Amino acid sequence: MEIRIGAAVTGAMAPAAAVAILAAVTPAVAEPMLPPPDPRATASFVLENDSLKFLGKETDRWYTSGVRLGWTSGEGSLPGPLGWVDDGLSGLLGPANTRWSVSLGQNFFTPVNKRRREPDPQDRPYAGILYGTIGLDRRSWDTADRFEVQLGVIGPASFARDTQSFVHHAIDDPVPQGWGKQLRNEPVFNVNAERIWRLPVAGTAFGDVDALPAVGAQLGTVRVAASAGARVRFGRGLERDFGTPRIRHTIADAPPLVGEGFGWYVFGGVGGHAVGRDIFLDGNTWRDSRSVDHRPFVAAFELGAAVFWQNIRLSYTQVWRTKEFVSQRDAFAFGSVSLAFSF
Repeated sequence: MEIRIGAAVTGAMAPAAAVAILAAVTPAVAEPMLPPPDPRATASFVLENDSLKFLGKETDRWYTSGVRLGWTSGEGSLPGPLGWVDDGLSGLLGPANTRWSVSLGQNFFTPVNKRRREPDPQDRPYAGILYGTIGLDRRSWDTADRFEVQLGVIGPASFARDTQSFVHHAIDDPVPQGWGKQLRNEPVFNVNAERIWRLPVAGTAFGDVDALPAVGAQLGTVRVAASAGARVRFGRGLERDFGTPRIRHTIADAPPLVGEGFGWYVFGGVGGHAVGRDIFLDGNTWRDSRSVDHRPFVAAFELGAAVFWQNIRLSYTQVWRTKEFVSQRDAFAFGSVSLAFSF
């Protein structure tokens, strides 16, 4: 199971504080032997949507959809600037196998009643984001670190309205009417950091058990938060990854798989976020816009499974998340599907 319990991160916190969080929870040890570097790159696709959930019939509400395409390099090849960053991190966190990554994604959010041209002021505002990221992954035998810079835009320039309208026309569903009141155009950025540990628990004739505790921090104009959580997995080939990937904000957004062969696992998790600011709830940073009061703590629960064969991994995660804003009527759920392959 995943347990994320975070302390609030203030807007005055510098990006280096995320590194300090990871360094503070990393004991000083002698330089470890590293696993063999994986030279292969990885391409990945993640789709999250409330229509993918197993339980519950109501869809298209609150966090309604997210999609992300990503590419991660093979280990041992970093561009110059990221190499300098890694040199600094090595002194804090120790040596590691390193990769760099880029991704492109879009998320959008809607209120419950989408027939109103004037949306309910007590419900989540219409909002979307179109973003890109560049990241650094560091892996040892039993830890994985991810540092990521996210740049994007919210508002009409995110094309969230166009995406949802196109999909609704394609499936012959009513087109939401309130997008004219969405958050306004604004460039946004975030710095995200995360550490995942892999702790063997038990081995059986049917499969192995491990735990994946994780801590993280997010700082920027998109989201200010801290988190902690853990997953427990049962299956075969657990050493091939540090859990399944997800679109932020998550219990753990794991780096790509390594190695070859067949494997599988099932998992459960629980976690929490202490939230200082969320632009999709609190509204535009520099301009007046619609907004609702965010809740300072949000919990999440997960169940899922993954299967991999040779260089391909397919996974599904069912997510339940507690209320994110004060006037939200219910907790909500969505499903996450990911596909990754190394080459």
